Amino acid sequence: MSNGRTLTATRNTEPETTSVVKDFLALIKIGIVNSNLVTTFTGMWLAFQFTGRHFLQELDVIFCTMLGAALIIGGSGAMNNFIDQDIDPIMKRTKARPTVTGRFKPNFVLTIALSFLIVGEILLFAASFAAGMWGLVGIFAYVVLYSMWSKRKHVSNTVVGSISGAIPPIIGFAAVEPALGPGALALFLIMFAWQPPHFYALAMKRTEEYRAANIPMLPVVKGFKRTKYSMVFWILLLFPLPFLLTELGNGFLILATALNLGWVILALKGFTTKDDIKWANKMFIYSLNHMTILFVSIIIFAVFS
Repeated sequence: MSNGRTLTATRNTEPETTSVVKDFLALIKIGIVNSNLVTTFTGMWLAFQFTGRHFLQELDVIFCTMLGAALIIGGSGAMNNFIDQDIDPIMKRTKARPTVTGRFKPNFVLTIALSFLIVGEILLFAASFAAGMWGLVGIFAYVVLYSMWSKRKHVSNTVVGSISGAIPPIIGFAAVEPALGPGALALFLIMFAWQPPHFYALAMKRTEEYRAANIPMLPVVKGFKRTKYSMVFWILLLFPLPFLLTELGNGFLILATALNLGWVILALKGFTTKDDIKWANKMFIYSLNHMTILFVSIIIFAVFS
């Protein structure tokens, strides 16, 4: 039987353990990992359907691809935290990160980041050489082009960052079909065009924080009205992209067009809204639902195409 001291110790260590796990998940940006795994799987699933190969016969490819992608995305997120240690304390959204609170020391963060990136790349190369190479492209785009270069220097940082966010479906597709094809290009372009209005909405909500951290986000540099025009522009670019996936059938094209139409209508309402932040929050939520519904529908329609 446990004595009172043991019970007390257990109660005291449970919150500590929970906090460490929570901090670790924050370090690797688990939300971004999860959302990008959806697009990675979609690319892989589409490649299976288009090539006529059965996924049950290639479970090793699925395992290496999904785990490898998760590790390089998490490792890139940890590397971003390592790079942004000086500006994260300024922003409310990031000041609770473990690199700011001191929960994780810089050397530990760098070790985790590099370990995740190396092991993730080994797994992706085990899936296919092409998947491994596209993984390296994604890492370079996020860590170097975005985090180390454009984020602090250029108002186009969001567009530059969209390159890395559009790579995961390419990794998934390349793991099955290294030659890629129109399907892989369609997923890349959809994710590339989806990201600016998504992140501009977030930037509008956090404009003063970005201003304090001296990050040249579009709303900070050009203002809200210019940001709204840019959001409409990128959403309009989404309209023709689903038609690169005509193999999925008319049902998919109708659904994708309806999602885009709803988004652009909401975006246009931004020019008459009296509460920009409330509207930006609606745009942000809609963008998340848009991406989730669209990519899940691609998986479903691919089965019946």
